[in-house]
Amino acid sequence: MTTDVIPLGTAAALPTAGRHLSALALERKGRVLLFDCGEGTQYRLLHADLSRVRVDAIFITHLHGDHCYGLPGLLSTLALQQRDDPVTLVLPPGGRAMLEAIPGSDPAGLPFALRITEVEAPLSRAVVYETDEFSVEARPLAHRGFAMGFRFEEHERPGRFEPEQARALGVSEGPAYGRLQNGTPVTTADGTTVEPAQVTGPPRPGISVAYVTDTRPCDGGRALAADADLLYHDATFADDHQERARKTGHSTARQAATVAHDAGAAGLLLGHLSARYSNPAPLVREAREVFPGAEVAKELRRYALDPRDKEPEPSSK
Repeated sequence: MTTDVIPLGTAAALPTAGRHLSALALERKGRVLLFDCGEGTQYRLLHADLSRVRVDAIFITHLHGDHCYGLPGLLSTLALQQRDDPVTLVLPPGGRAMLEAIPGSDPAGLPFALRITEVEAPLSRAVVYETDEFSVEARPLAHRGFAMGFRFEEHERPGRFEPEQARALGVSEGPAYGRLQNGTPVTTADGTTVEPAQVTGPPRPGISVAYVTDTRPCDGGRALAADADLLYHDATFADDHQERARKTGHSTARQAATVAHDAGAAGLLLGHLSARYSNPAPLVREAREVFPGAEVAKELRRYALDPRDKEPEPSSK
């Protein structure tokens, strides 16, 4: 069971013919989480073959227009489609007031429920969305004004059941195997209690994805990126514009690569690219000097992450 990360828009504030405004989709089990919603995002969902009605939650990093101006239109379209299911919105301070001021996106007038979490400043760390299988946390970033990044992380799954070990402990095949796999101890014919931990391997880790954009290198971004399977990071400028990056609250490609390297991320996608880089080769070259696997995020490409690739080898006991 894979999770697909699909960049929908990788441009900075100015869109180009080949790059669109900020948005990234994460598809898991047919459901979609959306990170940022720049102008035109609902069209990008169509181009990515992602159904709008499958969007369960939308996470907005900050209220600069290139990250949120697509949200009112998307909500209006969902209303026209007569959506019934609720949508979760995680918004920065002022996000609710923005929606209330725009006709067609006022939560009070929509035919479906908006479950709005408006994150309060100052932010340190907050779990802003959680299901039985995964969570999304937010941490502060270093931009101009309030901004936050996000980390999607699957919960650990129980270790693999080891039937040979169960048989060795006297557990009979049948319903007892199912109870052990579900975490319930069983008693054997001779009265011995067998605990699930005795017949399962180590817990199996899930995948994690960090979305860190519109920020200088900062502690919040590094914490979100720690050991992530995939990090999407602001790489607005090349090294020769490092001072401009600092003043505008952005990162260079080399700085993004340094965050990925220092945080132990497994993969790095460079995003939020300035329109001046019609050819992003300089950004890739500088990033790969620090993080050899760095690449520019390709819009509409599906980056598939499979938790089975992280599982430990089966026990030989």
